[in-house]
Amino acid sequence: MSPAVAARMAATFDRLSGGRLLINVVTGGDPVESAGDGLHLSHDERYELTDEFLTVWRSLVRGEIANFQGDYLDIKQGKILFPPVQQPYPPLWFGGSSGIAQKIAAKHVDVYLTWGEPPAQVAEKIAAVRRLAELEGRTLRFGIRLHVIVRETESEAWDAADKLIRYVDDEAIAKAQKVYARMDSEGQRRMSQLHKGSRETLEISPNLWAGVGLVRGGAGTALVGDPDTVAARMLEYADLGIETFILSGYPHLEEAYRVAELLFPRLPLENLPTVETQQILSPFGEIVANEEFLKQQSQQKTASISS
Repeated sequence: MSPAVAARMAATFDRLSGGRLLINVVTGGDPVESAGDGLHLSHDERYELTDEFLTVWRSLVRGEIANFQGDYLDIKQGKILFPPVQQPYPPLWFGGSSGIAQKIAAKHVDVYLTWGEPPAQVAEKIAAVRRLAELEGRTLRFGIRLHVIVRETESEAWDAADKLIRYVDDEAIAKAQKVYARMDSEGQRRMSQLHKGSRETLEISPNLWAGVGLVRGGAGTALVGDPDTVAARMLEYADLGIETFILSGYPHLEEAYRVAELLFPRLPLENLPTVETQQILSPFGEIVANEEFLKQQSQQKTASISS
């Protein structure tokens, strides 16, 4: 997808949602999957392409005419016809653990995401990205992606965690880990390193459980415990600088209810920010016609002045 197409889609979705769009930028991390999509770039080349893409995308969504010549993109007179509601553009979210990924985050995005690593490792990431952002003259916010297993008591929560992988056998774990091992994602490597493909020691930090990552790629850790304990662990991450928690659980609906009923009352939740009412512009065809009409008027006025 070209930056111009992505910019138009973003502006459209942002307007349709009344300014609620958030964009998570993903460069990919599986060379086999990328090859199936026709993308044959190395790890660093993918991030170099992402750098160029976001440079053009941000320019377009700000309403600028984009002319860009890079190693991967050649853009001439790129533009979009109508702006998004959120200015200068919908917030960009991004997760990447390698050095080049963190440089891209520092240069372009609004929120840097990490998967649920132990607090000490998360603190190191935040410090590194903050230093890189300072070099760019920018500041970022930080978020974390975690699963949650919350129950009324600690023992019930850990029982639920054990039940979640009770029927996952060693063969299934080995197959999953073989797939993850072929990936060149630094974030996936760090996730796999937490459990090392074994169910022997899955509590890798107090109440942080790596069992999900045995057979699931990406975010592979969960906070496990009673409501007060899980809330306390979340606040530990908040003290490091994490402002946003992206949570999920299994089964999705049932765990969502438990989180809302048991965990939310223990958290210092704040109201979501409001956005201005979206401005309605003419449909696409009318915009083009209006542009042409205004151009003709300008030409006629110039001719009249000249005569």
